[in-house]
Amino acid sequence: MNRTLALPLAVFLLALAPAALAQQGPPARAADWAALARPNAGPARSIGTTNLGCLAGAQALAPEGPGWQAVRTSRNRHWGHPATLQLVAHVAGRAQAAGLPDLWIGDLAQPRGGPMPWGHASHQSGLDVDIWLDLRPKPRVPAAMREDLTIPSLVRADGQDVDPGRWTARHATLIRIAAEAPGLDRLLVNPAIKRRLCADHAGAPWLRRVRPWRGHDSHMHIRLRCPPGSPECRDIGPPPPGDGCDASLDWWFSEEARSPPRRPARPGPPPRLPLACQAVMLGR
Repeated sequence: MNRTLALPLAVFLLALAPAALAQQGPPARAADWAALARPNAGPARSIGTTNLGCLAGAQALAPEGPGWQAVRTSRNRHWGHPATLQLVAHVAGRAQAAGLPDLWIGDLAQPRGGPMPWGHASHQSGLDVDIWLDLRPKPRVPAAMREDLTIPSLVRADGQDVDPGRWTARHATLIRIAAEAPGLDRLLVNPAIKRRLCADHAGAPWLRRVRPWRGHDSHMHIRLRCPPGSPECRDIGPPPPGDGCDASLDWWFSEEARSPPRRPARPGPPPRLPLACQAVMLGR
């Protein structure tokens, strides 16, 4: 490059940087989003993806409802898109009709979604909810008494199968009810739970939506598809065809899968959220 042109070009590129940055949304700094204690006004919209997004016009899940009790409400993470709240009511109602006890409902999203300081990489756009796989009888108690809970794992210590002393056919019933819920994208459970479901229900259509993932040994993570009226929402690809009881499941029990994931030695700056999240963060 001609030296006489190098400096003007560099200045030109630097001048472009702020303009390019203005087309992006706010940085995904978890502390900023956790500090927003209330939702903003307006219609509900899920924005971005569940791993990099936010939530406008969130609604709060009631602490109790027919067939459910929300847990650890002091975290202020029981906000979601109305479709997510409807999903909770649907699953809890179906479970109650099947003779199951009240469901413990864990985290949904923060009041305006966005990244959380701890606990989840997803749950950012108001379309995720954790439902605990605890089917012990649950008397109705005040929300303050549901803050400090110990939920036993359903998976053996070696991670190879479910714990036969805790796993029952009723757990499979609850997972099937959730997996068949309208609007569901996928449902995450521990690989050992998926393995047991495959052993008992291979070929069932609902198994396609049940996907293995690390952790999730005492709860299931439910994710919805982007709902109508959320044009900035982005789904991930659908689950592969079939019931998932194949070599892709076997991989989760390999040494490669069981090794701790590598983390970058020097993480870069936080990613930036969709541009529409700027108004969500600053709105009233």
